[in-house]
Amino acid sequence: MTPAELSRTVLHAVRRAVDEDALRAPVPARVRVERTRPGGSGDYACAVALQLAGPAALPALEVARILRERVAAEPGVGRVEITGPGFLSFTLDAPAESDRAVLAAVREQGLAYGHGDALRDEIHQFHHAREVRAAVTAQAVFRLLVAQGARGRTTCEQAPDPDWVRLGVTVDTCGTLPVPLTEIRPVPAGATAGELLERLGPDAARWGLLRAAGHDRAALGPELLVQGEANPLFRVRYAHARARALTRGAALLGFTAEAAPYGESPTPYDAAARPLLDLMADHPGVLLAGARHRAPDRVARQLEAVAHAFFDFHDSCPPLPAGDEKPSAAHRTRLAIAEAAGTVLAGGLSLLGIRAPEHL
Repeated sequence: MTPAELSRTVLHAVRRAVDEDALRAPVPARVRVERTRPGGSGDYACAVALQLAGPAALPALEVARILRERVAAEPGVGRVEITGPGFLSFTLDAPAESDRAVLAAVREQGLAYGHGDALRDEIHQFHHAREVRAAVTAQAVFRLLVAQGARGRTTCEQAPDPDWVRLGVTVDTCGTLPVPLTEIRPVPAGATAGELLERLGPDAARWGLLRAAGHDRAALGPELLVQGEANPLFRVRYAHARARALTRGAALLGFTAEAAPYGESPTPYDAAARPLLDLMADHPGVLLAGARHRAPDRVARQLEAVAHAFFDFHDSCPPLPAGDEKPSAAHRTRLAIAEAAGTVLAGGLSLLGIRAPEHL
């Protein structure tokens, strides 16, 4: 069970409790679950009982007990505990089951892994100044929202800069419009699109414009072109390219990826894979949060974290056999994890409007 699925499961339990008149409170539009902090209980925690206690006119602990009864029996949920003043803590079934679910979802959805329809009822019109960072940010935010089912368009205060097209930016219309607008106004880049394209090219320019939070100044120096570990963009793209190279290498050795059932190989889900698997499970939630908060920088940081975890996993648990070693179930599973990481990286870069080359 992924975090998004757990969130829907808890929301369904709230709805059931309300329908059965066990709980008299408005059903929230969504329920947020978070990974348990170090020292906490279970895999995930949720504060929905505290949120509903006031409207339900019940103690939070009582609301938590009502919801626990309805969540505990759901498939994929191993144990539900009540902690503190009314937090629900969830322990999911065997990690291998949820890991396989994540890998299967990535394989099935491809670059669209993490897309959804949570914002399908929302319509937005983004308005920005005739400034390159505002234009690129508005377009990236628009992409994130569309990936979550929203609709809308982008407008500019003045006629767009012709060089924006080379950065992948289009504007639906320009001028001041007499309709509700969402202003996109990050700290200006301090350079024109043409200048950035000449110095950095489109991919590095977009990364530099989007990597920093909108209220921070964007780093747009030559370090964006350095092909080394100190450059996060290179590291993300190299992780993707390495994942694709592993697939090609496995084909030459005559085997393909397969998320083997837990226990069928000595260590199909190595401990070193845990951070990477957890990040991939969290990826849909990060994309949704990036859309809701108009924050493409969250997606960039997520990709950096996935790339870092990928290399740690790759170095500790090589997906390809060495020397005369024959491919095992563990290798096939490791390859499945590596391929999924490559897909997540490519999909995230695509949402930011950045290419993910298979060779670097």
